[in-house]
Formats: sequence, C-alpha cells, structure tokens
Amino acid sequence: MEVSEFILMGFPGIQSWQHWLAIPLALLFLVAIVANITLLITFYTDPNLHEPMYYFLAMLAMVDLGLCNTVTPKLLGILWFDAKTISSTACFAQIYFVHCLLGMESGIFLVMAYDRYVAICNPLRYFYIITNSFVVKAVVFSLIRNAVLVLPVPVLAARLSYCSIRRIDHSFCANLAVVSLACEDITINSIYQQTVAWSFLGSDLVLITISYCFILQSVLKLKVEGAAMKALSTCSSHLILILFFYTILVVLAITHKSRKKIPSDIPILLNVLHLLVPPSLNPIVYGVRTKEIKQGILKVFKKTTGFSSKN
Repeated sequence: MEVSEFILMGFPGIQSWQHWLAIPLALLFLVAIVANITLLITFYTDPNLHEPMYYFLAMLAMVDLGLCNTVTPKLLGILWFDAKTISSTACFAQIYFVHCLLGMESGIFLVMAYDRYVAICNPLRYFYIITNSFVVKAVVFSLIRNAVLVLPVPVLAARLSYCSIRRIDHSFCANLAVVSLACEDITINSIYQQTVAWSFLGSDLVLITISYCFILQSVLKLKVEGAAMKALSTCSSHLILILFFYTILVVLAITHKSRKKIPSDIPILLNVLHLLVPPSLNPIVYGVRTKEIKQGILKVFKKTTGFSSKN
C-alpha cells in the first residue's frame, strides 16, 4: 500500500504535557543556530583563523546547523501547534539527512583527531601534512562516503509496502520507527542500517581512540615541565565533544536493546537530544576554551557594536 503521509506522535507516553518540552528544546535550537552562525562569521572575517584546524571547525558548524534544522522545526511544530502530519517524501528525506549528517559529524571528529595527532606527534611536518589540499580531500571524502552509502537507507524504506497504520511513535522520522509500520519483512532494512551505522561510527571511534593513544604516548615522553599539560590542553575541547557525541550513541544503543524494560519516551528524548545538544555545545566549548576563537568572536562583536553605534 502506498502512503502519502505519516503522523508523528512526538512523545507518545507524555502526550498531555509534551508541549512543555518545547521550551527547553527551542532554547537549545536557538543557542545552536546563534552559536554556530557566530562561529562561521568569526572564521570568515578573521584572517588569523584561516588555517586547517579552523576549517574543520567551520565544517563541523555547518554540519551542526544542518543537523538541528533537519529535525527541530518540525518537532517544535508538533509540540506547539499539534502539526503531526508529514509527507512521505519529507519523511524519507529526513531519514536520509539525519543519517548522512551524523556520519559526517563523526568523520569530521576523526579528521580533527588526526590533525591533533600530527600536531603533537609530528609537529615539524604538520604544515606539510595538514595543508589546504588535505582539508579539501578530507571533506570531500567524508561527504561522498556518507552521501552515497547512506542513500540506500531511505530508498529501501520507500520501497516497502505500508499498512493502514501511519502513526509513527517518534518525534521525527527515525528509520526503524518508520519501517516498523511496513506490511512486509524489514530484516534487510535493519541489517543495512546497523551495518552502515556501526561500520562508519564504530571505525571512526576506533581510529580516534588509536590517535589519542599515540598522542598520550607522545605526551608522556615530554620532559619539559608543563609541556605535557600544554599539549593535552590543545586536545581537551575535542575530547570533551567526542566523549559526549559517542557516549550518547552508546546509551542510545543500550536503551534500544532494552526498550521493553524502559519507557519508550526515554530513547526518543535521547535521540532528539543527540541531534540538538552537540550542535549547541560544540561552538560553545571551542569558543570558550580556544583563545584564538574567543578573540575572533570579540572582534566580531566589537565591529558589530561599533557599526551599530555609528548608525
């Protein structure tokens, strides 16, 4: 049976008061938008930040903007205006972009880990290895890897025959929540999604861990007083964000396996937070903990306030 639309239920277990969740979620969304746009403007206007490391952060900011805009506007529409209907085309597109952008975020974290590895373990060759050409190749590879290999996920979902029930017990079009409404076997869909997700995110996490093992090994060999702490401080922001990003993924996997023992709204809320908290947290962590970015942001605000005062 062909379906032209689905109905997103938001948080099925707390329908009576789920609209109150719109307030903190809207605030997170606003923070994510303002913080990432501010970061991008800072990178664009400050020549001192036209370096590979900051290009990766700019790419991360763009991915974060895409990630939170893919889900949040519709979610807020559900919570505020009870706008639960979504067309099948928009639903399958949402599946695609969520998976693709999550994979890209993971890929960027991997490249940033390699950047820190070269900077600390092989500093004399850093500017020969981490070049503008390397940045372009890394970004293009991450984009093609995710855009191509994620494509079968929504395509397989769209090819299924769906039953008369169109109610998705979720706050956005999560692939498994959608395909569970099909009238036919979804084993291939499930296997492909799990394979792609764990091969991408799992391999990225393994390589990031290996990079930081080499970094730690190199740092421990430093004899100069304070050199080890200084070297590790350059990685601290990156480590905080990586730990947060992958910890939520692990928690999501555990709650998905234990979904019969816990309320269904918990993994749904965790899914939403995983798409909203990192985009709002990433620019703040780097903005606060990186002196060059902090100075660049202050310059942007001074220019803006100076322009406003003249007018």
